[in-house]
Amino acid sequence: MKVSPFVYIAITTLILITITIMSAMDFPYGWVFYLTVIGQIFLVILVYKVLTDDYSTDKTFDHFYEDRPIEPLEVMAENEKEKLGL
Repeated sequence: MKVSPFVYIAITTLILITITIMSAMDFPYGWVFYLTVIGQIFLVILVYKVLTDDYSTDKTFDHFYEDRPIEPLEVMAENEKEKLGL
């Protein structure tokens, strides 16, 4: 069964947020320590799953963000404008 990388992202995020809350509420050191170790293991698994996911796209960095396409700006220095006669 193939599991989406988003599941690993959600689990890792919840573990790390739980660690933060537990630290702020002065939970016993052992609980926070072992949950931190588990969170680090999940982080390594998360990175592996995301990098090895079978995902392909036809987009490049030239597309920037799909929801807000940008046009490249041409910025010229003053001395370049004089050379071109602008």
